[in-house]
Amino acid sequence: MSKVVHVAVGVVFRADGKILIARRPDHLHMGGRWEFPGGKVEVGETVQDALCRELLEEVAIEVQQLQPLLEVRHDYPDKTVLLDTWQVTQFSGEARGQEQQDIQWVSIAELDKFQFPDANQAIIDAVKANFS
Repeated sequence: MSKVVHVAVGVVFRADGKILIARRPDHLHMGGRWEFPGGKVEVGETVQDALCRELLEEVAIEVQQLQPLLEVRHDYPDKTVLLDTWQVTQFSGEARGQEQQDIQWVSIAELDKFQFPDANQAIIDAVKANFS
């Protein structure tokens, strides 16, 4: 039985409707692919707290408003991920890659031009269905 990695994921919307994506560092699982920013939920931490902490650490934004979008459970050969995905509709700060990762603001239509980890496809589908 592979362990389940609980990840808080943010689909961050800017006022112009563009969404923030970040490129995974090459040394990580699925390195080089693009993702919605976020990170592991630590023991004793709520998903919302984890997401706020990760977005501040990774892309220098402070979440002001968020709501649940969907949960995705995906089995990779070496692990299972539970992507607890939230829509971030208000934030402060100017997004920048705090860990030297590339970030981009893209339209919903542009999401298909980027290679995401397989588990992210359900998130992309939900974004297209709900916000296009």
